[in-house]
This record gives sequence, C-alpha cells and structure tokens, in this order.
Amino acid sequence: MIGRLGDLWQGTPLAFWLVLAACLYFAVMAVRLTVIDVRHHLLPNRIVFPSYAVAGVLLLAAASAVLLTGADVPDAVAGLFGVPGGRILAGGAALWLFYFVLRLAYPPGMGFGDVKLAGVLGMYLGYLGWGHVFAGTFGAFLLGGLWSLGLLASRRGTLRSNIPFGPFMLAGAAVAMVLVPAG
Repeated sequence: MIGRLGDLWQGTPLAFWLVLAACLYFAVMAVRLTVIDVRHHLLPNRIVFPSYAVAGVLLLAAASAVLLTGADVPDAVAGLFGVPGGRILAGGAALWLFYFVLRLAYPPGMGFGDVKLAGVLGMYLGYLGWGHVFAGTFGAFLLGGLWSLGLLASRRGTLRSNIPFGPFMLAGAAVAMVLVPAG
C-alpha cells in the first residue's frame, strides 16, 4: 500500500488523499473491531456494514480519479473485465464467498461476523491486487494458527478453545497491505 500511495502522490494527488483516508479508516476500524472481538467474540454490524460503504466509496473514487486524470499509475484503477474498480468489488466478493464456504463447512469454527468482515477486507486487498488478497488471507490463518499453537503450548487453551478470528483477519490484511509490494 505504501508503494501504491507513493505512485498515487506522483500521478494523482486526489487519489492519494482518497486512499490515505481509506487507510486511516481501516486503522480505526481494525482497532475498534479487535478490541470488541477479543472482549466479546463479536464483530458488530454497526461497524462492519458501514465499512463496506466507506471502503467502497473511497477506493472506487480513487480508482475513478486515476481514470479521469489518465495518470500513469500501474494498475491502480484495478480494472476487471473492463470495469474500472472491478477488482475492488471482485476481491470483496471473492473473500466473502471463501469465508462463507468455510462457515458452511464447519459452522462452529467460524462466526458469520468473520464472513461479513471478509468482504470489507477483500475490497481493501483487491484494490492492491490478487496477490494481496491471497497474502492477507494466508496471513490471517498463519497468525491465528500460531496464536492457537501458543495457547496449546502454554496450556492456556485446548483444541476446543474458542478464539476470536477477526483480529487475525485484520492483522493478516494489514500485514499484506504494508509488506507485500504493490504490483
């Protein structure tokens, strides 16, 4: 994301500010959801649902700004099948569907709040590319698995322990956004 912000600053300052606003919103949303999920094992709709609108508007507006200015920003418009911003929407839909299938396969293993959050994270990651969608998803399961192993090793948890997965989803997405180069 940092590389993409630098490209946007050079090519389309309006898109830069829109993506920066989306990133700041992501940070606030991530902190709020992490605290709530750790304390209550809940990802409230009153935070998740508006996040679809905020992320969608800001990221699609940034993609449109790049289109309108004709700036030379590598793939920032994230077109899919000729639709500007299509990868943003496709990333959200793909990640939502992936988590929905996981929820259907093993309902006790994943809450529906995680499914709803996945769509928002897919929009953010989709803006950057499919590699980011995969890296963010892999990161979530890697971090959650390492945490679970730590709980088991320290005997603070068992195989039946419930852990909130939202914080790991958010952390995986954040790590992918910061560490995976924009391509």
